[in-house]
Amino acid sequence: MRHELPTSEEIAKLPADGGIEYNRLIFESSPYLLQHARNPIDWRAWGNEAIDLALSEDKPIFLSIGYTTCHWCHVMERESFEDEEVARLLNENYVCIKVDREERPDLDNVYMSVTQMMTGRGGWPMTVIMSPQKVPFFAGTYFPKSSMLDIIPHFSKVWKEEREKVEEVGQTIVQNLTNAQLSQVGGDLNASHLDRCFDALSQAYDPIHGGFGQQPKFPTPHALSFLLRYFQRTGEQKALDMASHTLRQIRLSGTYDQIGWGIHRYSTDREWLVPHFEKMLYDQALFAIACLENYQITEDSLMREGCENTLDYVARELSSPQGGFYSAEDADSEGEEGKFYLWTEDELISVLGNEDGQTFIEVFGCEQSGNYLDEATHTRTGKNIPHLRQSITEYAQSHNKDPKEFQKKLEGLRKKLFDTRENRVHPQLDDKVLTDWNGLMISAFARAGMALGIKTYVDRAKEAADFCLSELRQTNGRLLKRWRLGKAGLPAHLEDYAFFAQGLIDLYEATCNPEYLGHAKQLIDLASNLFEDPAIGGFFLTAKDGEKLLTRPKEIYDGAIPSGNSIMAMNLCRLWKITGDESYRKCVNRSFSAFSGFLHSNPSGAENFLHALAFVLHPPYEIVISGDFEDKKTQEFLRETSRRFLPFKTLIHLPNPSEDSKILQIGPYLSAFSDSKTPTFFLCRDYTCEQPKYESQKVREALDALTAKK
Repeated sequence: MRHELPTSEEIAKLPADGGIEYNRLIFESSPYLLQHARNPIDWRAWGNEAIDLALSEDKPIFLSIGYTTCHWCHVMERESFEDEEVARLLNENYVCIKVDREERPDLDNVYMSVTQMMTGRGGWPMTVIMSPQKVPFFAGTYFPKSSMLDIIPHFSKVWKEEREKVEEVGQTIVQNLTNAQLSQVGGDLNASHLDRCFDALSQAYDPIHGGFGQQPKFPTPHALSFLLRYFQRTGEQKALDMASHTLRQIRLSGTYDQIGWGIHRYSTDREWLVPHFEKMLYDQALFAIACLENYQITEDSLMREGCENTLDYVARELSSPQGGFYSAEDADSEGEEGKFYLWTEDELISVLGNEDGQTFIEVFGCEQSGNYLDEATHTRTGKNIPHLRQSITEYAQSHNKDPKEFQKKLEGLRKKLFDTRENRVHPQLDDKVLTDWNGLMISAFARAGMALGIKTYVDRAKEAADFCLSELRQTNGRLLKRWRLGKAGLPAHLEDYAFFAQGLIDLYEATCNPEYLGHAKQLIDLASNLFEDPAIGGFFLTAKDGEKLLTRPKEIYDGAIPSGNSIMAMNLCRLWKITGDESYRKCVNRSFSAFSGFLHSNPSGAENFLHALAFVLHPPYEIVISGDFEDKKTQEFLRETSRRFLPFKTLIHLPNPSEDSKILQIGPYLSAFSDSKTPTFFLCRDYTCEQPKYESQKVREALDALTAKK
């Protein structure tokens, strides 16, 4: 059972004014805005109508930014936005605007920068008070009702009586935003930046529990993927050990859902025990990829399980019938964070029986008094988060049990608990389909399917890619941001083009279908035209014909998701090696220069961006496999290539070089091929290929030589 939002049919039957029970947000598509449609506040969506109203009435704007599955957004709604007294003050003195940060990352980026500038911290819900010209003069995050009752009248009075002060604060903010953009530019990037990033991660690393920092602790899979590339490039064992230890700790912990799979947003403690329970699509994609890459190096079965379990969760819970991937599941159900995921010992025994229940309780670290503490009182609740201190195989070995039989037994117990949990009220599903997050998930399914030999994963990636190409791309080739209930809309941003293009390139490698690569090239070329900064390099978040904001942001920081610039840099590197077109490499070099100042000050602030730098410096190599795709020998060559962790490779398949070159534009390779129909493997560097290989053993030897010594 899930808490459902109004359907499009139900919304269509409402009176034009929204009726007594709803405000204007009821006509929006965003699940987050629809959540606030019953508030007594006269909320409006961001747009010209709301801005023009603020101008005509000379009122400040109260801007609230959040997202569907945000726990503290729910808290602030219950405390303040559903409160009649708070609503009256806001409606009388402000034009109130709600924004879904996932649909409008451009607005979120600009005003989050302001919030961090003014307060030294950021987060959601974000609260900004600004002029009708969109210039802020107050910003913060969550405020309880008592604070809201002070803030609302105070800044209304400031707006009316201290207009000069408001304008002075606004001018300072705009100037600081401009200066922050300029500070990113520097000199050239080189291998020392990779070393400095590794050193910074080493210093922040928690050697006991894994991860970086103390608490709260985020999975940061992009940092782990950087460490794996650093190991592959340098042979630095510590890099591999940090990544492996962190991934194992997370997969065994309460931050990973041990009953239904999937990773929660982050851990509130150092030990990864108590998570913030929301599940985001992008976290699933990035964690699955990090587990896959680690498995390719270590062959640790727990890492393979982590990848497969996570993708199976997404296929089950976050997949739309139309083919796209949904965005998230909430942390809360029935008004309580985590209620869906928690168990008392009595519940466990009731479902599993006494003997099996006690076994599960011991293996999964449950306690009579509970390991989940009340957030307000910090007292034990009697409720438990199932978690492991060692893998089930390791537990079985240490207790003289047959590992395979014990694993089978525990899997049976897990399924019983899962079936029981299905009857609970589920957290709300955020059922919007976002282009950028779908791109990340397409990459995860395509790469895992290719590396693990699981065809259903590749098929799922194809289904999602075809959906996005059909529903989220316009006839002029431009992308849209969001699809929900059959309706697509909103201008796409850099991340949409970059992430989706990456997914299409990964899908090309998994399927050898050149059409996906052709679509990726079209998107990358279009993005270069729409988003690149022609003056100093790098890519803006918004298109050149997009809405004019306080500043045109250019983001490089890899936060919860990689920046569009990070993924775009790697896309350009791959396209350069496939096509031999030096304009792509020159574009990457401009990006390196544009952000070198940022990386000098923040050596571990853009790990995904450094993937591209490592690719260029390694140097990269090209693997070209010629032969009919269905031929067993061709398939064997592709399998041998894809099962290894080869982050500096470019993979090209040519069933018919003369024909495919027209689609792929890969002229530099054609001189290496003959007209032979025999499947052939070529290892090339800078378009110079070694002698062709026809036998699997020779192919394995060539690929083994590319990997770092373990």
